Amino acid sequence: MNSKQRAYLKGLAMNIDSILNIGKSSLTPEFTESVSEALAARELVKISVLKNCLDDPKELAYTIAERTRSEVVQVIGRRIVLYKESKEHKKIELPKK
Repeated sequence: MNSKQRAYLKGLAMNIDSILNIGKSSLTPEFTESVSEALAARELVKISVLKNCLDDPKELAYTIAERTRSEVVQVIGRRIVLYKESKEHKKIELPKK
């Protein structure tokens, strides 16, 4: 993903709400599975890291991205935005490189 595509996704992410929250139990297999399902349905997902989660949001973002085979668009404060292109439910058309 190049910077133009990342900037486009950041703009789209500004208008969506967080649909998942990471709490004190941190990353569980069930949470990773729910992120995968959300990415398959929406392509672009925003996740909130709650204050009772003691892990670093950036480390969490890259760990989730690795487990779900997605890309980290951005991490701002305690918000994570992930993107994974869907083959069958294509909703977002990225700008060309």
